[in-house]
Amino acid sequence: MRVYDIIQKKRDNASLTSAEIDYIISGFTRGDIPDYQMSALLMAIYFNGMDARELTELTEAMTRSGDTVDLSAFGDQTVDKHSTGGVGDKTTLIVAPIVATLGGVVAKMSGRGLGHTGGTVDKLEAIPGYRTTMDRAAFLAQVQHHGVAVIGQSGHIAPADKKIYALRDVTATVESIPLIASSIMSKKLAAGAKNIVLDVKAGSGAFMKSVDDARRLAETMVGIGRGAGRRMTAVVTNMDVPLGRAVGNALEVLEAAEVLSRRSSDGLLYQICRELSARMLCLCHGWTYARSCDAVDTCVAEGAALNKFRDWIVGQGGDAGFIDDPSRLGAAAFQVPFAYAGGTGYIAHMDAETIGKAASALGAGREKTGDTIDPLAGIVLQKSTGDFVKNGDTIAVMHTSDERRINDALSYLSHENALTFSTDKPEPQPLIYDVVT
Repeated sequence: MRVYDIIQKKRDNASLTSAEIDYIISGFTRGDIPDYQMSALLMAIYFNGMDARELTELTEAMTRSGDTVDLSAFGDQTVDKHSTGGVGDKTTLIVAPIVATLGGVVAKMSGRGLGHTGGTVDKLEAIPGYRTTMDRAAFLAQVQHHGVAVIGQSGHIAPADKKIYALRDVTATVESIPLIASSIMSKKLAAGAKNIVLDVKAGSGAFMKSVDDARRLAETMVGIGRGAGRRMTAVVTNMDVPLGRAVGNALEVLEAAEVLSRRSSDGLLYQICRELSARMLCLCHGWTYARSCDAVDTCVAEGAALNKFRDWIVGQGGDAGFIDDPSRLGAAAFQVPFAYAGGTGYIAHMDAETIGKAASALGAGREKTGDTIDPLAGIVLQKSTGDFVKNGDTIAVMHTSDERRINDALSYLSHENALTFSTDKPEPQPLIYDVVT
């Protein structure tokens, strides 16, 4: 078997066999196939795509390239949730304890943020003492005892994906639905959950800018998961505005605690978390959607989800005192308001990506792997899309430990694309565009 022949075959839009896919993935992971040949194949896939069988076999080959987690001891109740990335997305912090309270088993590996999107591991590391690295035995013991564990992704999970993504990033092949889908799903399959809910974001703060592209990605990933024997649901959600009021690691942890404590006034964030939690419960228990929604509302209202959140944090070594005393997480040395400098009007559009970049400029994110982040940095929105504002009103408060970063963040927030105003109140945007099962 020759790599040249496989590249030529895909270049001519023919389907690759299972043996050819295995040969490519295993050879490239070992280092036997050079970058330039793999890059040529990725470009052929970018232009010609892959059929459903090819894509499932590509994903499974990438999954087999490294370690896999065996969660069979927990039965069919294991459930994972993955977001394709957004601004202010702290849903895992809220959804995981809700679902665990209601009998789902949430054994989850999460990633770090890069660019304008945040990462769950970075948020959790803003909690003093929280361990995002655990050996297999400790991880499974945490799951057994609390029903929920969230750690960073092991470097041995789907190593083929890590190598392939590094090439895609420098060869203009990132924006390919087959390659995005196989990248995400190889890690999800390796993580071992029987049930998987995907939160596929669409809008200015997401990688998928259009709803149609997000829907195609959702359908592709659901197809891969079903082909691999997993129970799947994908929810296509709105990322045209930041999710919640807080953008930044410690700030988002506090907002998650506020939602579970029923202190938050942001009903939209809870609605998204309710939807994702309910879909997870439908899969792992076979409940109806209505029953699942009612169960979510009850466990939050009665405080059971908050108690589970506290137990989860403590179980992984974290100081859960911030739930009752937010000052335990600390506060940024500089908290600077960003005020509206126009006349009067409504916020017609808030560009989530630009706001995410502003938070990153304050120190909340990283531009390249290995950058150090400031866990206390970020932005707290005082106004959002649809709100009425007048001259001098504070739209957001910038948080940072480094005063020199404020001007960079202001350049984003002051950009003409960041905020659009109108004399007319805009129509409410849908939170959920579609559900793919």
